[in-house]
Amino acid sequence: MNQAVEGVRWTIHDLEVLPENEWTRYEIINGELFVTRTPHRRHQQVCGKIFRQLDVWSDSSGLGETIVAPGVLFSQADSVIPDVVWVSRERLAQIEDEAGHLTGAPELVVEVLSPGKQNELRDKEAKLKLYSVQGVREYWIVDRFTEKIEVYRREKAQLILVATLLGDDEITSPLLPGFCCSIHCFFPE
Repeated sequence: MNQAVEGVRWTIHDLEVLPENEWTRYEIINGELFVTRTPHRRHQQVCGKIFRQLDVWSDSSGLGETIVAPGVLFSQADSVIPDVVWVSRERLAQIEDEAGHLTGAPELVVEVLSPGKQNELRDKEAKLKLYSVQGVREYWIVDRFTEKIEVYRREKAQLILVATLLGDDEITSPLLPGFCCSIHCFFPE
């Protein structure tokens, strides 16, 4: 279930009065509140597999950290919880607050699509625009249903679709020197 509460401009301070439970996630994009249920088990498996591949590379390269579902507080009206991010050590030192939230753009953001048109529009439009404006350098949109990955990279100050990966394709990134992985590794058998 995903629900946007319209007509109200929300801020991160408004989240403090909303009920907390382990089954609900709150995100704010451009002042609009999005309420989502905890993702499906298979969604979480894909996130875990992506994390594992990026984390192994991060450990061996020593260049940064892979984080699952971090709070990213871009502004009072923009607070999101991406599925997976990768951030360089230098950038992490600049943007991590005392609570462990990121207050600026990680270099790489990964979102795994949840079912439903509203979820797809949130990740492919609202979050794409937000990540582009905030300076994310690369954005992967992972469709676990079709086993497809759209790769967006920063070109001329905005995120542009540079590749759509399917089947036996391998994913690489100029942000991650030496990282190469078959996209099959991201999807459970």
